[in-house]
Amino acid sequence: MNGRADLRLGITDVAPVVSGGSFSARAVVGEHLPITATVFREGHDAVAANVVWTAPGEDDSTAPFVRMAKLPPEPDRWIAGVVPDREGRWSFCVEAWSDPLATWKHAVEVKVEAGQGPDELANDLEEGARLLDRVAAGADGGWRDRVAAAATALRDSSQELTVRIAPALAAGLQRYLYEHPVRELVTRSPRYEVWVDRREALYGSWYEFFPRSEGPVVGGAPTHGTFTTAGDRLPAIADMGFDVVYLPPIHPIGKVNRKGPNSPQFPGGNPHDIGPDEVGSPWAIGSDEGGHDAVHPQLGTMDDFRAFVQRSRDLGMEVALDLALQAAPDHPWVAAHPEWFTTKPDGTIAYAENPPKKYQDIYPVNFDNDPEGLYAEVLRVVRVWMDAGVRIFRVDNPHTKPLNFWHWLIWEVKKTDPDVLFLAEAFTRPAMMHQLARLGFTQSYTYFTWRTERQELEEYGRELAANSHYMRPNFFVNTPDILHESLQFGGPPMFKIRAALASMMSPTWGVYSGFELFEHVAVKPGSEEYLDSEKYSLRPRDWAGAETSGRSLAPYLRRLNEIRRAHPALQQLRTLRFHQVDNPNLLCFTKTDPGSQDAVLVVVNLSSHNTQIGTTALDLPLLGLDWHERFAVTDELSGARYDWGQFNYVELDPYRDPAHVFAVTFPRSVQFPPPIA
Repeated sequence: MNGRADLRLGITDVAPVVSGGSFSARAVVGEHLPITATVFREGHDAVAANVVWTAPGEDDSTAPFVRMAKLPPEPDRWIAGVVPDREGRWSFCVEAWSDPLATWKHAVEVKVEAGQGPDELANDLEEGARLLDRVAAGADGGWRDRVAAAATALRDSSQELTVRIAPALAAGLQRYLYEHPVRELVTRSPRYEVWVDRREALYGSWYEFFPRSEGPVVGGAPTHGTFTTAGDRLPAIADMGFDVVYLPPIHPIGKVNRKGPNSPQFPGGNPHDIGPDEVGSPWAIGSDEGGHDAVHPQLGTMDDFRAFVQRSRDLGMEVALDLALQAAPDHPWVAAHPEWFTTKPDGTIAYAENPPKKYQDIYPVNFDNDPEGLYAEVLRVVRVWMDAGVRIFRVDNPHTKPLNFWHWLIWEVKKTDPDVLFLAEAFTRPAMMHQLARLGFTQSYTYFTWRTERQELEEYGRELAANSHYMRPNFFVNTPDILHESLQFGGPPMFKIRAALASMMSPTWGVYSGFELFEHVAVKPGSEEYLDSEKYSLRPRDWAGAETSGRSLAPYLRRLNEIRRAHPALQQLRTLRFHQVDNPNLLCFTKTDPGSQDAVLVVVNLSSHNTQIGTTALDLPLLGLDWHERFAVTDELSGARYDWGQFNYVELDPYRDPAHVFAVTFPRSVQFPPPIA
């Protein structure tokens, strides 16, 4: 549509636009959103542009005039920044227009510089006066008189030329004319949508844990936890500075084909018969005790869950709940709606497989046999948990369900509850991950877990920043399924390194419990599954003992989250920029916040075994500074202060402190480059 032949002036490559406008771009309340476009026209007359930025439920008559500015180095690229102040569906379009005031000003300045006199400029002076007459007609108060006086001066042939044009070219009046231009040949782009979420859609710190592992140990044996005992863990999570408590499925667990401890090392099934006391996988949902709308009886009741949600809120956190659309063989859906599953030629229902792994305890849902009935049931289930206080859903394996289903479900929920957020747990092909984000998922898991080298971290960071108008990352350092080899063999320093990278690079990050205790033993060589995985067994931990003995990373995680809260720059994604270091084991990046003028500079040692030394070569214009300028930095982790410039010596010992997180103090007022559009 941007290439329409009926556009009087040229408007192309408008951004942020998702899939040509098929989906909404994304922002959050208070975020500085850059809008860009290529604007041009025939000939040499000046062209200008503005954004019409329209709030939800309003029309263009209430939209402010947001003028666009040139965006170097491209001569025809323009930019404007807008800041949404509420949730909902905003819209914008770009208007290009001929700017006769700018054309006139340039012509007069060039002709005067060339030595032309008042007779040669007679038509130019009258044209300028007429343009000012048009501005004065719409001006208020003192500005009307000032603009009219400038027009009168242009027509006063008794004065010298410089005196006649001086009022019109005065800086103050030029600023007013910039804000109140004469617009001709106004041409509009198509209108595009921006869905604006609450701030937590972009920024937050997540902590995942299993309530069932929070029971007391009796006689050396773990007992099943409840929402009440799990609630006792919440103050410690809040003390570490986490905003979101994410719970794996809390529903009744299937009793048929239940998996036992360390099942992942036996792809064909379990190594022994599963006893009645095995807890099974929470993702094998449903039994005679209920389905997706019920609470596992050993955890408590729905009222107990509501009390857990409220206690989290009282501590400044909110609960995210797993939405896993699959069923155990004894789920009520299987008997009531066998058409919601896939039946094999022999009449049996197909269980989940990811060869060589077999998941006999899980039946995947088939969305093609009865979409109307299944869609309605899933929406009903989601609303059950919304009514219980859940406003964030972590969606399990969304890439194995139809895209049109997710588009329907997410926006059906948003119609009535725009604050509800959806996180896609989709470690899959890039095309699918990006499309899930485009069609409505609020956040996405990412490949961060497997990005360990500097080059791949930089490339991935740039990719995410460039796509931040629709895809928001959540950097989990580990999950119950993913214990990366770097954590298995990197020792405690690697846990610090990965936490620093995730929390500083991404506005949203997360940890799975046990990370702070340096849990690192895999079920077998070459596997990313934990030994004694919590997915299949209870895993009680001695939290207090670990912190008392100094064997806990909790203080470090607490400090990272404190720094994130103190610095608006770290709550941004669009402003992530990387800088050069002459050692490939050192990563350097900055983040800035255009609203608060906050800037943070981070240097991380990627090697967990050796001290790394290097010299930075900072791109100072990215911080709004000239190449020669000096500035002060304060390490938010160690408290050390330094005087820095473009080139700086860095030495990081992974055992002492593997990262610098510098708060930047500028020697003067600065203006950061625009965020990535």
